[in-house]
Amino acid sequence: MAQAARTTADRTEDRAAGRPDDGVLASFEAAKGFMPVDEGFALYAAASEAARTGLPLLEVGTYCGRSTILLAAAAREAGTVAVTVDHHRGSEEQQPGWEYHDAGLVDPEVGLMDTLPTFRRTLHAAGLENHVVALVGRSPQAAALWNRPVGLVFIDGGHTDEHATADYEGWAPHVAEGGLLVVHDVFPDPADGGQAPYRIYRRALNSGAFTEVSATRSLRVLRRTGTGI
Repeated sequence: MAQAARTTADRTEDRAAGRPDDGVLASFEAAKGFMPVDEGFALYAAASEAARTGLPLLEVGTYCGRSTILLAAAAREAGTVAVTVDHHRGSEEQQPGWEYHDAGLVDPEVGLMDTLPTFRRTLHAAGLENHVVALVGRSPQAAALWNRPVGLVFIDGGHTDEHATADYEGWAPHVAEGGLLVVHDVFPDPADGGQAPYRIYRRALNSGAFTEVSATRSLRVLRRTGTGI
């Protein structure tokens, strides 16, 4: 009983501090993906805050579900749902011959990337399948069908200007007043990484619709404070 009480207290403390509990953190660290732990903590804190609105949390760019775990855990705590959008064929830098290609994620039958099976196993292992709706398809097509506000949009899809701009234009307008827009891989210095996420981050700030809340390495959290996207 003492151990159970301690565990409950620890989880309460974790939630209050905006940190995932040990089980969620272990699942996050075990999953394939590229987000470091400190950025994961920042994403989880943002998701936990946004989830308290009762609105869905939406992610663009599922890959194998590493960050989806954090959104789903926050959604579970608040009684809402995480929605994640991806075609699961890999972004441009994950194709054969590129730096982030993982040959183990190629479907041998069709010869193309397919991260969907790994994503499903990731959610199952984390015990979070019931808290996620996975939309399998292109982000602009999914955004065109979406017709309700969300508490958080996390943009972590393709890093070309075409894809990042489409993700921003398609999903940022759905962020509710007071909700959060989170952009990953924001590198002000071109020597550190591609500039497309940085450009949509700057566009969001320059629009007057968003105000920056926090920056953790390449993760930027912005709050919807106005119109004019």
